Amino acid sequence: MKNGKLKIIVFFSLMIFVIMFFTLLVLSAATIFLIHSGILTASGPKPLLIIFALMSLAVSTILSNVCIRKMVRPILEINEAAQNVARGNFEVKVSEQSIMAEVSAMAHNFNLMTQELAGMETFRSDFISNVSHEFKTPLSAIEGYATLLQDKTLTAQKREFYVSKILYNSRRLSTLTGNILLLSRLENQEINGSQEWFSLDEQLRQIILLFENQWTEKNLDMDIELESVDYYGNPNLLSQVWQNLIDNAVKFTEEGGRISVRLSRVASSVRVSVSDTGIGMSEEVKEHIFERFYQGDSSHSTQGNGLGLALAQRIVLLHDGSIEAESPLEPQAPASSPAGPSPAAGTASGTQKGRGTTFLVTLPLKS
Repeated sequence: MKNGKLKIIVFFSLMIFVIMFFTLLVLSAATIFLIHSGILTASGPKPLLIIFALMSLAVSTILSNVCIRKMVRPILEINEAAQNVARGNFEVKVSEQSIMAEVSAMAHNFNLMTQELAGMETFRSDFISNVSHEFKTPLSAIEGYATLLQDKTLTAQKREFYVSKILYNSRRLSTLTGNILLLSRLENQEINGSQEWFSLDEQLRQIILLFENQWTEKNLDMDIELESVDYYGNPNLLSQVWQNLIDNAVKFTEEGGRISVRLSRVASSVRVSVSDTGIGMSEEVKEHIFERFYQGDSSHSTQGNGLGLALAQRIVLLHDGSIEAESPLEPQAPASSPAGPSPAAGTASGTQKGRGTTFLVTLPLKS
């Protein structure tokens, strides 16, 4: 900061020196011309001084005006652009060309700021739109079933069914609200608080048992291999990660499928992988899988809200770790055959489904 101020002072000092130098140079040339032309020989000292003063004032004013305009123009542009940003226009850009490096840097930072603000505004609009949509669905269901309950002629069986649907959608709303609040808090948090030593393998076992009813009902084969690992981190937040990953694995695996959960040490880190033999993902889904409210499979949209993996990623990042999703692509069918084109022919690799999905979480181990 001090170096920047010193550079600006030196720059303006040099500009004043240059203006004075050119003023004296012009005055000297004019004086020599007037003397050689004989104009000043008949005049006394007072007219000479007046001529010098007027010429000095004119030359210095012109040079100062030209130089200051050139220096101040970028600042005026930034000021005008800032007024546009205050009115909500985040598309404005300013020129980064200036004779002063500090002014160029300020213009560059201003353009970066408007770019970030534009991105945040787009994100805010999308977020509000998505939240509104996610809230509207269960609220409409609750309103509809509550209206049906007003019918006095309902049988006990139907009444019980409608009440169960109202409770189900109420829980969806509660879960959605909790996830939004948690994600908002985590996005504004850079330090992972409430850390402690705990048994990571035991935590995974407890969460796998938490979903026992679901994977038993679908007759899933659970392949569990957990190495004993003591980990220093936030157990409550990490519990959310494993719940989301295992819940997705159970949800997207067909009946009679297989789910594998692995925990192992690798050098100075610990790795947790959750694999399934489910429907897999296309390349397009893999690109957006960690975005808020994104749901690659619309057939399961009523079973989630698209925030689970976004939450998982943020929690893992708070632990200085990484999370990756893999889904090996099915082999492409040949484009044509003697009997005619294959039904899979022409399928773009971007929309081609994978065979199962594996989520790999890597967390650094602390001594």
